[in-house]
This record gives sequence, C-alpha cells and structure tokens, in this order.
Amino acid sequence: STAHTLALLERHFGYKSFRPQQEGIIEHVLQGNDAVVLMPTGGGKSLCYQIPALAMDGLAVVISPLIALMKDQVQALQGNGIAAAFLNSSLQFNEERLILQQLRKGELKLLYVSPERLFQQGFIDQLKELRVCLFAVDEPHCIRTWGHSFRPEYKHLRVLKERFPQVPVIALTATADRTVRGDIAASLALRDPKTFVSSFDRPNLSLAVLPGQDRWRAIERIVRRHEGECGIIYCNSRAGA
Repeated sequence: STAHTLALLERHFGYKSFRPQQEGIIEHVLQGNDAVVLMPTGGGKSLCYQIPALAMDGLAVVISPLIALMKDQVQALQGNGIAAAFLNSSLQFNEERLILQQLRKGELKLLYVSPERLFQQGFIDQLKELRVCLFAVDEPHCIRTWGHSFRPEYKHLRVLKERFPQVPVIALTATADRTVRGDIAASLALRDPKTFVSSFDRPNLSLAVLPGQDRWRAIERIVRRHEGECGIIYCNSRAGA
C-alpha cells in the first residue's frame, strides 16, 4: 500500500513524499509487473527498485555495469540500515565467499551484481535456490551494439525472464529514445511492460547555439555575465580551443 511504501521511504531514506513518477512505478512493480523507466540522472531511479525490494519478501538482484556506483549504493544502503552487498571483480576471494554465505542464509535484502559476474560459475543456478523477488537492470541501454557503453553480457539478460518467469523485472536508464526503449523491452523479454518517462526539464540548465563569428568576444561576454560562477564551454576540437 501507499502508506507502507511511504513509511519505508521515510524510515530508511528520510523523505516524506515521493518524486513525480516514483510512486506509480513502485506500485506497478509491487503488483508483479515489468517496467521500463526513463528518468534523468539525479531523478531518483534507485528508489524505484529499492523501495519495492524492502516491501517484498525475498532478495532483490540489481544488475549494474558500474563498479564504483555499486560500491556507493551499497555503502549508502548499509548506512541506512539495509542489508545490501555487491559481487564484482573488485572483491577478494574471502570477501566474495562471505557474501555468498549471507545469500544462502537469507541475510541480504539487495544484491548488486555485475553482468559479467551474473553469468559466471553457475551463479544463476545458485539464485534459483534463493527467494528472488525482483530483478532491476540498471543502464539497460548497454544492450545496444553501437557506442562506448555496449556490454555483450547485456544481450544475454533475457535469461532472467526465462529462468524466473514470475519475478518482475524493472529496467532503468537515463539514456534511451523510443526505439531504444523498445529494444530494451524486447532484449530483456519483458512481459507487457509499462514504460514510464519522466521529464528531463531542468530549470537550472539551459542550452543555446550561437553563431561561430567573433567567438572570443562571445565567450568574454558569457564569462563576464557569469563572473564568480561555475560553467563549461565546449569546443569542437583542441585546435578550436
């Protein structure tokens, strides 16, 4: 219920209300449904699977390609009193063994795992022996074969729906147009997924294109106008700088 999820939100994260879209996404997932979520960075994507993980019985597995982000997320969750851990190539053997023991004992609520680790050493078979309640796929645009973010293992993540047909899957990204969102749903074999698209309007950001003539004078005017403030000016090339 909304009252229960709001109570979890305040107890573990200190917020009294959800941001736009969060509540609808959470309720959709709690009903056992698949979802594709497009939300800007900083928009609160992680709560869209962390709150359902806390509200459901069992283990939530988060597939993430970013080791540094896993560490930050797990550290923050542990600081909020939530049993969380991660499995990736940064761990020593003894550290990984301890986490696997915690999994077998049902002591973890959220497990972050790299896609490479997910497909190693029969790990998916080990998950079958546990009570998995939710899969969250972070940065699912990595399925696209073009661009620097491509990760081959993301192409095989449809196995999650094949091996765990009753477990909801939520895919969350800040980088996906309509075509990519469709590719994500198809590649993950999602079942009648609902797509949630949040506004990317950021009042504190603006984008403008200026004529190339007198660029140094234009830059000087911009710098003077924002004296004492931070900013970035992009150039087409080093020579253009």
